Amino acid sequence: MKKYKWGVIGTGKIAHTFATALKHCENAELCAAASRTDEKAKQFAEEFGFSEYYGSYREFAEKSDAEIVYIATPMASHFDDAWLCLENGKNVLCEKSLTLNTAQTEKLLGFAKEKGLFFMEAMWMKCRPVYKKMKEWIASGAIGDIEYIKADFSNFIPYDENDRLFRADCGGGCLLDLGIYPITLTHDLLGMPDEIISSAHMMYGIDMSNSILFRYKNGAFSSMENGFEIQLRNNAIISGTKGFITLGNWFHCTDEGILYDRNGKEVERYVRKDDINGYEYEIAEVHSCLEVGLTESPLVPHSDTIAVMKLMDECRAQWGMRFPNE
Repeated sequence: MKKYKWGVIGTGKIAHTFATALKHCENAELCAAASRTDEKAKQFAEEFGFSEYYGSYREFAEKSDAEIVYIATPMASHFDDAWLCLENGKNVLCEKSLTLNTAQTEKLLGFAKEKGLFFMEAMWMKCRPVYKKMKEWIASGAIGDIEYIKADFSNFIPYDENDRLFRADCGGGCLLDLGIYPITLTHDLLGMPDEIISSAHMMYGIDMSNSILFRYKNGAFSSMENGFEIQLRNNAIISGTKGFITLGNWFHCTDEGILYDRNGKEVERYVRKDDINGYEYEIAEVHSCLEVGLTESPLVPHSDTIAVMKLMDECRAQWGMRFPNE
């Protein structure tokens, strides 16, 4: 497999985590880093070994040799940053949530298709070995028909008016940052619900916590709790007519999945520790897709990204929550 020249836009916490994985992927060449200042870009590039750095996203998009760009800016900036990269012929891996709403998502993915470029939302959960094993168990019929899903993602995070999580102008709130994981899990396994019942605790123009219930005509349902106000174990259970599966704490990045029969007897336990920090799996997925000329990932297809955004739009509509820059 050839080496692919990577660029990174944004040099915050998640960019550091991603670059740590990227640095140890043998098929990745660390080509260019971009931040809003030369100083930050240079510091990031030197820390991880990127050969170029830019203090302007536009300059990066127009001048760098990067073939594939990882976008790690705040959600409200994703649309413009990704569009700029596509406009300049670069493939894109963009952090989730991809944009602020469905209209932006459809427009962005449509532009990627028009340009014939690879584009993937960085839903790393779907690329991880434990998640894939869970899908294998379900596909084999091990738990029968799914009747119930319970998945939470709630962390206690002290309020900070400068933190992007609490800023509506940055696309803040727990739905797009945390709730996307339980919603993605549910949609991946059960599809689009027939009914959505949700509520949120709103402050500062964002949802500080929310409770979401998806109901399906066949009787199946999913219950999800998300937020910044209380700490939960953040595990998940997928229960069916023949058995159930548990995903360990921090289900979206857990290293353990357990299959049980309907009587609660353990049938199989799958444990897989990360090779680096967990981000290596989505990097490998991008490389695999580029290697065979795909413009979207079969693990994280555009249709799923759009569907999940529609579900989050509906939740926000129920709460009367709109971002100032939508």
